[in-house]
Amino acid sequence: MKDLLVFNNEVFRTYAFHVVLLVFKMLLMSLMTAFQRMKKKVFVSPEDTSFMGGILKYDDADVERVRRAHLNDLENIPAFLITGLIFVLINPNETLALQLFRLYTLCRYLHTIVYVVIVIRQPARTLMFFGGLLVNITMGVMIAMKVYE
Repeated sequence: MKDLLVFNNEVFRTYAFHVVLLVFKMLLMSLMTAFQRMKKKVFVSPEDTSFMGGILKYDDADVERVRRAHLNDLENIPAFLITGLIFVLINPNETLALQLFRLYTLCRYLHTIVYVVIVIRQPARTLMFFGGLLVNITMGVMIAMKVYE
């Protein structure tokens, strides 16, 4: 097992790279929320309004859209982080693993783009969500098969 969690293992190296991309994305979503709040001058804390000006508002549509995208990441990316790491440990086919990691990351980034940056009507966002979900399910099934082989 220790030979699998090293950077000369292409599967682990690719997994680690995609983890960094996904964590960076989650951090970026916090900044996007703050940017949207400052741009629209709508805040949820009285001390922010007194410091930055603006109004106290809890339901600004644009701010809430970014927050929902961030919440969606917080609900979905941790599952990939855990499942992906366990997937590395079953020593999967390298090509398949790399494609699954890339697909998941691409789906999460595109999910945010079509939800927040360039809003595209449904089913674009749903397709990106289910693309990522399918990756997690695929890895989970392969892990379960390995456990019971």
